Amino acid sequence: YCVYFLIGKCICTISDIATEVAGYADVAKQIIDLAVFGAAQNRSYRRLADFTDAIGNRVSGSHNLEMAIKYMYNAMTQDGLDVHLEPVKIPHWVRGKESAEMIAPRAKSLAILGLGSSVGTPPEGIEAEVLVVQSFEELKRRASEAMGRIVVFNQPFVSYGETVAYRAYGASEAAKEGALATLIRSITPFSINSPHTGWQDYQAGVKRIPSACITVEDAELMWRMAQRGQKIVVRLTMGAKTLPDADSFNTVVEITGWQHPEQVVLLSGHLDSWDVGQGAMDDGGGAMISWEALSLIKDLGLRPRRTLRTVLWTAEEQGGVGAQQYYNLHKVNMSNFDLVMESDLGTFTPVALQFTGSDAARKVMAEVVKLLFPINTTKLEAHGEGTDISPWMQAGVPGASLHVADNRYFWFHHSEGDTMTVQDPQAMNLCSALWAVVAYVVADLQDMLPR
Repeated sequence: YCVYFLIGKCICTISDIATEVAGYADVAKQIIDLAVFGAAQNRSYRRLADFTDAIGNRVSGSHNLEMAIKYMYNAMTQDGLDVHLEPVKIPHWVRGKESAEMIAPRAKSLAILGLGSSVGTPPEGIEAEVLVVQSFEELKRRASEAMGRIVVFNQPFVSYGETVAYRAYGASEAAKEGALATLIRSITPFSINSPHTGWQDYQAGVKRIPSACITVEDAELMWRMAQRGQKIVVRLTMGAKTLPDADSFNTVVEITGWQHPEQVVLLSGHLDSWDVGQGAMDDGGGAMISWEALSLIKDLGLRPRRTLRTVLWTAEEQGGVGAQQYYNLHKVNMSNFDLVMESDLGTFTPVALQFTGSDAARKVMAEVVKLLFPINTTKLEAHGEGTDISPWMQAGVPGASLHVADNRYFWFHHSEGDTMTVQDPQAMNLCSALWAVVAYVVADLQDMLPR
């Protein structure tokens, strides 16, 4: 039987689409061979190492982020690609000096990382008794005990998506009950006494109190002490402050389409990171494979029908700030955006492509991923994801993201552990190959993906 669906003005059958996509098998193999076995082998890894070793971490509003944008602009220009910068305004939060120590029942230094957008403590710090809870529900039950205390959240890690609510909303929930500050167990399934930072959101009309993450080990230690009925006292000092919004840029690089230059397949990762570690995994790897995909296509002398556009977003960690401004600027041309792609969950060994789009578009993408048979990633999964492409997907533009073997991702996420040591060159080769094949083939098909 035949399934018919409308693309543009022609009615195509699945067998027509399958035949057209299968015609790209040779070019897909050329891309894969160049990335995995050929002259470009390990190139994305080397580029990432050069970049992160030279710049280090790159938090929104920092001098390091400015340096990172200049570095990438120059590097991609030298690579022979067409690069430009698009100005945006981004948040500028500064950590300042910070420390925490347990005073009672014994003296112990506590490793902390203040959370993005947190206010600081008074210069002399805050010294107060601690209330340890394991959930928002327990905080509500014990609200009378929170007044004038530092609330420690020792919530178990369920999943990042679920448990991150404590990092995001812990300060405001504790402040509603009169707490002076919050210390939140780091959002990670595995710890070697290293805290993890991230963004937190103050609720309107609620007093803003200082908020930092502590290690899993210290959260559990204080929980055990509290269970024994011991009085815990902590001294917290945080010099965090928010400065006026800073000028920054989204970094945009293109291979212009030969037939439909106004139509775009967009690849992306974010260039900013937190102010700890090297930002190699989150999201240096995603940025580098999005550059590498265009390099591979250029090196092979390929030029698709539509424009391939890589965007290296700024201020993703503050809630997709650069990407939202890009969307606001370019949504007037939304009908010309064919596919938006984002890599922001690591560049470990690829497992599948995740996709959000119409059933008709999904059938096309299912044929495209068959071309990845040489690297064993022919699986198409539901739900493309990514903070930076979500406005496009919500507006109905097809979206894709990289699913990798990410079981260790949250071990290193937003911590001093996010360094080049986490990265593997062979895995990055495979991610680059997948990214380039999908982007090129979709950009070169006769018709855009059906909405």
